[in-house]
Amino acid sequence: MSKSAEAATDSDNKRKSSQRRGLVKGPDFRYFQHRSFTAAEVAQHKEEGDLWVSYLGHVYDLTPLAEEYKGNILLKPIVEAAGTDISHWFDAKTKDIRKHVDPLTNTLRYRTPWGRFIHIPPQLPRSDWATDYGKPWWQGTQYMVGRLISKTRHIRLVNLLTAQEHILEVGTLETMWEIVHRFLAYNAHAASYTWKYDGRILNMDCTLEENGIHNEEDDFELLKMDDPLYLPAITLHFNDDLTEL
Repeated sequence: MSKSAEAATDSDNKRKSSQRRGLVKGPDFRYFQHRSFTAAEVAQHKEEGDLWVSYLGHVYDLTPLAEEYKGNILLKPIVEAAGTDISHWFDAKTKDIRKHVDPLTNTLRYRTPWGRFIHIPPQLPRSDWATDYGKPWWQGTQYMVGRLISKTRHIRLVNLLTAQEHILEVGTLETMWEIVHRFLAYNAHAASYTWKYDGRILNMDCTLEENGIHNEEDDFELLKMDDPLYLPAITLHFNDDLTEL
């Protein structure tokens, strides 16, 4: 296919995608990539075959590393930490694994009280220790999948078409489009709704706070009130295009 034909096809696909959206205008979620994750989402990836960790504010998918070193005893500490935050392994200033003076060699060595792991050199020189792996796995961004959401809040989504309600944990700095993308796991037609709060159509390029939906969880928690009583309710008003993503 010629370049001009490819361009025409791409333009036609975009036009059709726009038409499918009906009244809802926003990013094409077929290509939209979610780049922020809650600690609860990271915790879902806690197996050797699906291994995520977070550290120093970012989330990493170490599944390829686990596959490469499958059966290696040095993989054990990493597998045991799957689904958790391992920032305590690192020096926040150097972004490297913490170090200490080894009492045996009296030299500065990596500190790994949970056990030596992949790419950490042995305590003493060994002939079978290979250093041709390039950068250690914790350096660089080859395994990075996004940022870790440092602060979350809960919102209540009320579908006025089906009368269904759902409480969703979201990042305080996420835009409404990111929240829509997060909600697709529970409603594939989430992009076919107009989202409102207190009767106002929300600006989907802004955060909850920027839309005037303030976080009062801490205040109401002190009053011992149940979640549904104080969580802000965002209403979903159905349009007519049945967008499914």
